[in-house]
Amino acid sequence: MSQTKALKVRLTLLCVLAGIVLALVAVVTDHWAVLSPRAEHRNASCQAAHFGLWRICTKRIVPGDGRDRSCGPITLPGEKNCSYFRHFNPGESSEIFEVTTQKEYSISAAAIAVFSLGFTIAGTICVLLSFGKKRDYLLRPASMFYAFAGLCIFVSVEVTRQSVKRMIDSEDTVWIKYYYSWSFACACAAFGLLFLGGLALLLFSLPRMPQNPWESCMDADPEH
Repeated sequence: MSQTKALKVRLTLLCVLAGIVLALVAVVTDHWAVLSPRAEHRNASCQAAHFGLWRICTKRIVPGDGRDRSCGPITLPGEKNCSYFRHFNPGESSEIFEVTTQKEYSISAAAIAVFSLGFTIAGTICVLLSFGKKRDYLLRPASMFYAFAGLCIFVSVEVTRQSVKRMIDSEDTVWIKYYYSWSFACACAAFGLLFLGGLALLLFSLPRMPQNPWESCMDADPEH
């Protein structure tokens, strides 16, 4: 591999590494979305919530002076209580979430995110093995693993987005306001870095194309 191409591969791997870190942060944290119910009475406490793929955290706060009558912002001080979703841990209590969301959405988003982490592990193993002599070809399967990991993160993001949308649109919901938080942003950034980084790595790891019409890839000079 030429020095120029090797430099491009290293820079691409740095971007992929950043994507892996962001994906891991998104999967293990619980700030994908913040939910606010209606504040029935001014200066009375209410219960807002934020959740991720695995658990939900509720916080009892006194709402601010906003005019939309929603409970928040969640950054206000208050008593916080976190619990894993019941379908992941039957011993925990999360009734406030169970009645307003779909169990299938939550399980699907979490499972797809785990597949994404599995693809990143497989890609990283291929990259580490490619550091050996004449093993540059392992960068190609690694690039595909990273691209697949990015796609899985994207699907998990979309499943979560649809879950929140259906939750808000439900007639039985207590939530009147929501917004996506920093864990969701990490997942979106991870998708871009992993998917585009995987495609770039595949492009840079391909053998040199023939320079003449009568020259085949097998006839081209080997890269050192």
